[in-house]
Amino acid sequence: MLEFLPPRISEAVRHVNQNMLYELRVRADKPLRANFGGTYCYLGERGICTRAEDAILPTMREIEDIIFAASGYSVYSVSEQIKQGFVSGVAGERIGLCGTYVYENGGVLSIHAVTSLCIRIPHAVPGCALPVYESCLLDRMRSVLLLSPPGEGKTTMLRDLVRLVCNRRSLNVLVSDERGELSADDLGATADIVRFADKLTAFTAGIRAMRPDLIVTDELLPEDYAAVKRAIEGGIYVFASAHLKSVNDVPQKLFDRYVVLDGLGRIGAVYGADGCVMA
Repeated sequence: MLEFLPPRISEAVRHVNQNMLYELRVRADKPLRANFGGTYCYLGERGICTRAEDAILPTMREIEDIIFAASGYSVYSVSEQIKQGFVSGVAGERIGLCGTYVYENGGVLSIHAVTSLCIRIPHAVPGCALPVYESCLLDRMRSVLLLSPPGEGKTTMLRDLVRLVCNRRSLNVLVSDERGELSADDLGATADIVRFADKLTAFTAGIRAMRPDLIVTDELLPEDYAAVKRAIEGGIYVFASAHLKSVNDVPQKLFDRYVVLDGLGRIGAVYGADGCVMA
């Protein structure tokens, strides 16, 4: 985990409990920050510090080194990821990029002069999805959409939900992992994984090749709902997540259950297929 960090930042991280480290914010010539246990703090040479002036100030060179190392020392090999604004580490870390976008023929060619990184660190939290499983899936399988703003544990809960279904129901599960972070941990003996393909490709090829009972994917966008609809109409269950605060914001009501999260492992509300709250 985090093997791509340059020496100064790696040493700072070594002094904190990595089980509580959820995110690193690396900005050129600005204090290094971390999401530690759900609260942002500064990181200095000896770990967590309270004052910005004691924090490490990452350099542009260190940011470039992180991207280069995370790419397996071949930026060309991750050029398609970079166009989408991220690079994935080998342990499922998602490294978001912020810099200058370069366009060619109306499309993104690359991102140059990267000045900021958001490094999201995956964690297994066994049992965190049990409330969702017991609320939505205890009597039978259903298609489920998890909703919340970013950073409230949707991906972590999706992983655990896959493990629960694999272990308890032994279904054939196809995991569409577009950004390489959903499959960061062992998801179970009956899970098959498609990495770095867009959802339409993963759904179409996966259904033809793997005959899944369930497809799981993360971060639905409006353009992804067509693939979800085809899968559900074909008799395949779908688990997914979306960066939405309310069930009213869901573009198409395709799922059997909509779960609005109130933090990791906590359900705010459960809605039925018609978008009405369940009693």
